[in-house]
Amino acid sequence: MAVPGLRPVGGDAGGGPVVMRTVARGGAHELVVRRSRFVCTLARVGDAAEAAAFVQAHRRAHRDATHNCSAYVVGARGEFTRSSDDGEPAGTAGVPMLEVLVRRRLTGTAAVVTRYFGGVKLGAGGLVRAYGQAVAEALEAVGVVELRPVVTVTARVEHAVAGRFLGDLHARGPLPSDVRYGQAVEADVPVPAAELARFEAWAAEVTGGRVSVRRGATGFAEVPVRP
Repeated sequence: MAVPGLRPVGGDAGGGPVVMRTVARGGAHELVVRRSRFVCTLARVGDAAEAAAFVQAHRRAHRDATHNCSAYVVGARGEFTRSSDDGEPAGTAGVPMLEVLVRRRLTGTAAVVTRYFGGVKLGAGGLVRAYGQAVAEALEAVGVVELRPVVTVTARVEHAVAGRFLGDLHARGPLPSDVRYGQAVEADVPVPAAELARFEAWAAEVTGGRVSVRRGATGFAEVPVRP
């Protein structure tokens, strides 16, 4: 699945690939600390504007709460970040929330922690722990996927070799995202960017050279990982 607003990027300063993650889905999780309720709501967002709109809409919907603190990370490398304490003591809410997102290499992710005060003050340290824990537990609840760069390759094969080609493809992967039957058989296959040459060589071998391969759009494959 493509992630709006993200593009595959090159390696880091050490030459290694930049691998980012995002939430598998939106969702909410509640944490109770000394009678205060901390409800963390997570959402997938494509850019800073979408993240800001999500935060504002959540605040409007929960204006009865004591605080609606927020943090988000967007960009192909997670290079755009923002956080808000929304009235909590400076640095005790939005920053620890953001630190959880950044430490886990998330991007395209917005978090709002809605607090309903329970009558017991937690102190600065208690707030930092509660807001960070609320985000961490919410990530465990909704799940996280790793975003791996892929290129959609369209392989066009003759009907005579299509059965073997598709059978071997299903056995070895990656699985085609679409297969079309006409004068020839066309299969759209999301191939990891680093394996394009290997895939093309394999396709030629398994079909006896009776295949044409066209590289198409670049996007991301989502692989579930632990938060």
